[in-house]
Amino acid sequence: MLHVYRQITGISRFRTHVFTQKRENTSRFPFEPITLLPKPSSHWLRRIWQKQILKGPIQIYRSEADRIASELRRVKADLLHIYFGHIGVHLLPLIEICPVPVVLSFHGADVRVDMESTAHRKAMQRVLSKVALVLARSESLVEGLVELGCPKEKIRVHRTGIPLKDLPFVQRAIPADSDWKLVQACRLIPKKGLRTSLRAYAEFVKHFPEARFCIAGEGPMLGELREFCTELGVKVDFPGFLSQEALRRLYSESHLFLHPSQIGQDGNQEGVPNAMLEAMATGMPVLATRHGGIPEAVEDGISGILVEETDSAALARRMLELARDPAAYRAMSRAANRAVVEKFEQGSQIEALEGYYAEAIGALKTTG
Repeated sequence: MLHVYRQITGISRFRTHVFTQKRENTSRFPFEPITLLPKPSSHWLRRIWQKQILKGPIQIYRSEADRIASELRRVKADLLHIYFGHIGVHLLPLIEICPVPVVLSFHGADVRVDMESTAHRKAMQRVLSKVALVLARSESLVEGLVELGCPKEKIRVHRTGIPLKDLPFVQRAIPADSDWKLVQACRLIPKKGLRTSLRAYAEFVKHFPEARFCIAGEGPMLGELREFCTELGVKVDFPGFLSQEALRRLYSESHLFLHPSQIGQDGNQEGVPNAMLEAMATGMPVLATRHGGIPEAVEDGISGILVEETDSAALARRMLELARDPAAYRAMSRAANRAVVEKFEQGSQIEALEGYYAEAIGALKTTG
């Protein structure tokens, strides 16, 4: 994932060595050194046995844990950072024998998904008891981790880092010809609130017929969303996945960013969406929901607009109010950028991460 790549390539106080099951997109994400640790050939059997028969989480074998621990010693690692909570559960046999302190980071869905399963919940609680530090992308995720039983003194809020040099600020102004360009960039999945976006846009376009809406991304809802556009009688552009360069160009040409996230049926929720932060960095006002960590980035009426989850009528009404208030729109553009500069700048977040690494390593040396 791009935000993970930005972190590991931005770290300077530590030498980073990546362990992964497979390597993809090497031209897009060049990095060395990398150690490949592929799944065993019997992974399919493990999946059936552990998940379908035992009704528990899928976890690596002890032999795999021993191998990874050996590799950590070989590269003379001082610390292991595991990205995403569910990967922590998968690697629990390693965490229990790990020769170095472990830092585990949570990003959103990985706090609550599958927690209705007693076996999965117990495994997660075991993970949280064993790791040295737990990083959460938002305060809302901290609450979820405490509910799971994670000691609060282990948790550190570590926000997404946004590379501001790659996302130049553009002072937005209301388009003189009312040719509004709206955009949403995300995976096409239920928690992104895409039906709410489309309902709000259908109302907005009644008042601004020249408005256009682009939803950039891929996912299982594409066919369903196209059908919903037909039902609503609106035309929406679905260009699919865009490169970073193309996405930034789209942002620079657009006026409003929509991201009305909502809790998924499986409990899936956002931390603080990266795409939303990148749009704000360029000075694009965001219209979103009081969901997950979004209110920690967007101050309603100042750096963006927040409504309740699934409330498309309120979203449309607030969009129209903003579109008719040039002064408020210009001020919100500046405030959106300022919010990202103050809370999510990449350099400061990488510096914080390096501090957490040093803290975890130092704690081991102190107790050792």
